[in-house]
Amino acid sequence: MLDRSPGSATDHIGYHALMQAALKGVLRTTLDNVSKLDRLPGDHHFYITFRTRTQGVQMADYLKDRFPDEMTIVVQHQYWDFEVFDDRFEIILKFSGVPQHLRIPFNAVTRFFDPSVNFGIQFDSDPAATPDTHPAILPGLGVAPAAPQAPPEAAEGTVVSLDAFRRK
Repeated sequence: MLDRSPGSATDHIGYHALMQAALKGVLRTTLDNVSKLDRLPGDHHFYITFRTRTQGVQMADYLKDRFPDEMTIVVQHQYWDFEVFDDRFEIILKFSGVPQHLRIPFNAVTRFFDPSVNFGIQFDSDPAATPDTHPAILPGLGVAPAAPQAPPEAAEGTVVSLDAFRRK
C-alpha cells in the first residue's frame, strides 16, 4: 500500500532541479539576446548577484577581497565585451573608473533583477539546497528577488538599494 500522507512523498522526477535549470535558461537566454544586440533595449537594465568564491569566477583579487561572499553588478549603460557562453558570461565593467574583466559561471548567480519591468529570479544559493528553499513565484513579478545582505556595489562605485525598485 502507498503512503500518500503529507510530508512522506519523495520527488523521484526532480521538479526542483528542473525548475532551477529552467530558470537558469531564462537568465542565459536573456543575457545572450542582449549580448547580441550590443545594447540593452528600452529601459532594461540588470542587477546580477553572484557568489564571488564559486569555482570559475574570475575577477580582480581586490574585488574578491572587497566582496568575499557575494557581489551585485549592474549592467546598464557602460559595459564592454559582453559575451555569453553555455556555462558562463563575461563582461567588462568599470570599478572606480578602472575597467575590470569579469567571468561569471551561471552556477554562481544567485539573483537576477530587471527593475524596468519589475522582474526577478532568485536561485538556490546552495546547489545542494533542499526543495523547501525554492524561490517563490509571484504573479506579475516572476520569481521574487531577495534583498541583498549588504548594499550592492554597482559599476562606477555607485551603491544602489534594490528596495527602491520593489513593490510595496
